[in-house]
Amino acid sequence: MAAGRTDGPVAGRGHRAGAAGRAAGGQRRGPQAVSAATDAAAAQARILAVIRAIPRGQVMGYGEVAARAGLPGRARLVARLLGGNDDRSLPWHRVLRSDGRIALPEGSAGWREQAQRLRAEGVPVENGRVRRVRPLRDLDAEIWAPG
Repeated sequence: MAAGRTDGPVAGRGHRAGAAGRAAGGQRRGPQAVSAATDAAAAQARILAVIRAIPRGQVMGYGEVAARAGLPGRARLVARLLGGNDDRSLPWHRVLRSDGRIALPEGSAGWREQAQRLRAEGVPVENGRVRRVRPLRDLDAEIWAPG
């Protein structure tokens, strides 16, 4: 079968032929691709908004950020976004692993910077870990919930 085929099932079904229907790199363009790009940009904006809203002296886990952004189960997306971050005003240092540990390699420049930034905000960091005390969300639920 030749690549420029004009007969058979593909030709008669409205599929674009050749480069006109493809973006750079051979990927198809169309409503689904545009929608996916829009969804990704919206998810990124929500994640960044949640990170910016973390108060000074407090921390959140990657999974908590994702859940607050409406993306439960997408902790790795948060980590990937922060890994590619170049906005120095973003309080990236307030985002930790779920167990309170700094996710960067221990002793690396980034690890030391994150620990230093957290300590400067009054967050106690011991051996690369922040001991977190979660505030009570609902006192009645905490008292009357099944134990």
